[in-house]
Amino acid sequence: MAKMNEYVAAIDLGTTKIVTLIGKKNPNGKFQIVSQSKTPSTGIKRGVVLNIEETVASIQRTVEEVQTQSGIILSEVFVGIAGQHIRSIKNRGYINRESVENEITAEDVQKLITDMYKIPIEVGEEILHVLPQDFIVDNEPGVRPVGMMGRRLEANFHIVIGQTASAKNIEKCVNRVGLKVNDLILEPLASAEAVLTDDEKEAGVVLVDIGGGTTDVALFYDGIVRHTAVIPFGGNVITNDIKEGCSILFRQAESLKVQFGSALGDMAPEDKIVTIPGISGRDPKEISFKSLAYIIQSRMEEIIDAVNYEIENSGYAEKLSAGLVITGGGALLRHLSQLVKFKTGLDVRIGFPNEHLSADCSEDINQPMYSTAIGLILKGWEQATFIEKKVEEISIKEVDITPEKKEEIRSTVKKSGIMDGLKKTLANMFEEKDMEM
Repeated sequence: MAKMNEYVAAIDLGTTKIVTLIGKKNPNGKFQIVSQSKTPSTGIKRGVVLNIEETVASIQRTVEEVQTQSGIILSEVFVGIAGQHIRSIKNRGYINRESVENEITAEDVQKLITDMYKIPIEVGEEILHVLPQDFIVDNEPGVRPVGMMGRRLEANFHIVIGQTASAKNIEKCVNRVGLKVNDLILEPLASAEAVLTDDEKEAGVVLVDIGGGTTDVALFYDGIVRHTAVIPFGGNVITNDIKEGCSILFRQAESLKVQFGSALGDMAPEDKIVTIPGISGRDPKEISFKSLAYIIQSRMEEIIDAVNYEIENSGYAEKLSAGLVITGGGALLRHLSQLVKFKTGLDVRIGFPNEHLSADCSEDINQPMYSTAIGLILKGWEQATFIEKKVEEISIKEVDITPEKKEEIRSTVKKSGIMDGLKKTLANMFEEKDMEM
């Protein structure tokens, strides 16, 4: 990555679009998007790469455009991963320490986290993220273990698992463009980073990212990720229903949805119609706004029911004081927030990724459809900065450190399990001064 300590690059591989961004942090602590590029995605369906060649070509277009705009030559990028193969499990782990006389250290906590990467999972799967929920020392729950005395250290974890083949295909596509994948980040966690406030995460909130192929869900409570899920349908199934129901082309159906669609049939005017040109000289079709809205509403209710199921499944349905935040390209559908509020009973707002952006960023980038890409930049910066900090700490101890040795240290830190933004997660549980990071 060019000027790694200044810039971070990220690629959002979506079902409908591929977005590449380059960003940097300004002196005020906000992020400035230096360069951006978006192109239609044709080789990905429901978050899974189905056509390597088409995906590579799309990535190539966006990467070349951002490099031309910014004059920065990329070598490493952070990439999002989602798809119907993503699943999550709960697990509990523990370690028995040799002596109760010594304080529990950050290294003990890290050993416990690293052990979670070794738990048995299905063949062909890999662990993407290990997210601590709470810690127990000698059967005392809800503690901040670093600095305490104790023999037995336990913790509950939320573990995100994905198919190895899907992850490898994403990496292959990015590598074919001449770039290295710095890390694969779960997309709902990235989107949450971009649109949710710290107060919302503490109070209890559900992020719903409605993309083209999938709907991603992330639930937070007490500032910690409590539940994640990827629902295998999104905006494209609504478009497909309009196409089938009105007997029109897919691109016409997408245009209808965006320009005239509504998520509430009762709110659509009865006396308005839109005329669609006939195929190859055939008679045009007339479609009423109300019929269009009812088609959209029926499918959107199905998506909301799936989100409701995930909320109930999380065990935190009664603790969502901040309600629900909708983002992603599907969030801009008219009357969607009203429908979601009616179906879930929760407060609803549309999530725009302006929480961490500098004031001089263009309005084009401050749209729900870019939430994941901006979140990847934020998570990427957090991880890259942490790695460089660790490298510097070791470099101070080893005076004659070589560039090769530095790269080896970076690789070791990435594999240590502190990646995936865990430094920030752990900081919510321990006092920062107690952390040896």
